[in-house]
Amino acid sequence: MSQFPPDRPSASHQETIIPLEALPARRRRPRALHTVGLVAASITGAVQFAGAEATAGASLMTYGWGDITMAAQRSANHSGTTAPQRVVFIHGTPGSAGAWEDYLADVPEGFEFIAVDRAGFGDSGPDNAVTSLEDHARAIAPLLDARGTIVVGHSLGGPVAAMLGILKPDAVQALVIVAGSLDPALEEIHFMQPVGEWWGVRHVLPRMIRNANRELLALEPELQALSSRLEELTMPVEIIHGTEDNLTPFANVAYMRATMVNAPLNITVLEGENHFLPWNAKQHIDAAIRRVAAPGNAP
Repeated sequence: MSQFPPDRPSASHQETIIPLEALPARRRRPRALHTVGLVAASITGAVQFAGAEATAGASLMTYGWGDITMAAQRSANHSGTTAPQRVVFIHGTPGSAGAWEDYLADVPEGFEFIAVDRAGFGDSGPDNAVTSLEDHARAIAPLLDARGTIVVGHSLGGPVAAMLGILKPDAVQALVIVAGSLDPALEEIHFMQPVGEWWGVRHVLPRMIRNANRELLALEPELQALSSRLEELTMPVEIIHGTEDNLTPFANVAYMRATMVNAPLNITVLEGENHFLPWNAKQHIDAAIRRVAAPGNAP
């Protein structure tokens, strides 16, 4: 891991940042690599999904988003005498709340962890894909604690977390964006992806793969629409990214630094790490959560 000293001090915050000139140029991922990555992510998502069985020590919960039933898993570790620090975890595509199993099984004292099945995945409705980042954020918003919630988003969960921060700034205390996919210039549609939308193909694909493909097809314009709103973020943002991420390239870090101009940023660079940081870099994600926790809750 390498961290860089602040070069833009502020009266209100300090940043651990990377000079833009030190980052690689923004570039689209190679087509073949994108395809292999999508398959790898799909397999990982399938392994994550454990049906209706909760992680050991966690409890299943459901709530309503309009007429749609959403599902999540909750685990807490507090005496009940003080309000716990709530942390909401958002998985990428495909996936489920099971992506955060290790976190739900290891909740620090004074914390409450909630991992959600994003709309269209796991046990959350609807059956079809939800492609709007704003809709995904609104579907998760009922989980926020008005006293302040830390929102952790991995991969496509990163822009969903950012959208939550924009829509609910009073309830989102801080963001932790892990291998986030936010730069629209880095998204590319592989020529085989539209094939997944053909009627005869779409109806034989598993739901999570079908919905993940549709999300990815719509992601670039969704990120373009989000781009102009990232300056609205003013809460602390922790960015954690691996230099060898072939699914959401490391150049996303430069993009976030250039667009999140009003947010206190802390960037952790994991040398040689790939995209699967929730499993490979738990200690760094835990540390980021501790940094942004309310003073009375930080262990």
